Amino acid sequence: MTELLYLADSYLKEFTAKVIDVAVEENAIELDRTAFYPTGGGQPCDLGEIKFAGKRSNVIKVKKIEGKIRHFLEGDLPAAGTEIFGEIEWERRYKLMRTHTAMHAISAVVWRDYQAQVTGGNFAPLAGRLDFEFEKLSADMTIEIEDKVNFEIKKGLEITSETLPRAQAEKIPDLIRTKINLLPPGLTEIRVVKIKDLDLQADGGTHVENTSEIGTIKIVGYKSKGRINKRIKIEIV
Repeated sequence: MTELLYLADSYLKEFTAKVIDVAVEENAIELDRTAFYPTGGGQPCDLGEIKFAGKRSNVIKVKKIEGKIRHFLEGDLPAAGTEIFGEIEWERRYKLMRTHTAMHAISAVVWRDYQAQVTGGNFAPLAGRLDFEFEKLSADMTIEIEDKVNFEIKKGLEITSETLPRAQAEKIPDLIRTKINLLPPGLTEIRVVKIKDLDLQADGGTHVENTSEIGTIKIVGYKSKGRINKRIKIEIV
């Protein structure tokens, strides 16, 4: 199993690791440890590069396949057993961290004040969309939601995480904010991300340490996706 360094430190930009498997036909490698986040949970994968034996290759995609994290490369492919130096494309990653934490803040406010669950969502650097189980959504409501979320963000709330046994985590009320529980049945431990005094959710992604790092959210659009399914689109400035 690959050690997921980003879970302990989202701000880790560089790391060393060893290649433990090579997929020549895909020009991809598996590492014993990685700071590269694989696509999942609505969050895009990290990009960057690896260096080895005087060479360098771009990491153009990171994906979890059958429990293994594959790093797809553009360039030379290191052999199994090779020591590599990895570097995250930090500016992009940090924007994703800011956006991901903003998405949690939005879903927390909407759940707290409107009791609407998330039915879907994804994001890119400084932009994203969330679908909620709203029967009605108006322009006035989106302004209200935007103001409430930015009020919480500007408090400078601390973000922390911990990993709990599944049985313990499942006792936490409203831990799963999505309409459908996306946690795999075989998962024995659950990582929980907390925004102090605002939110507590099961989550495996990368986040900033304080809401003051997010910036200001702007709701730039909304539309109906069904009778009780409404989409909110955001940008961060």
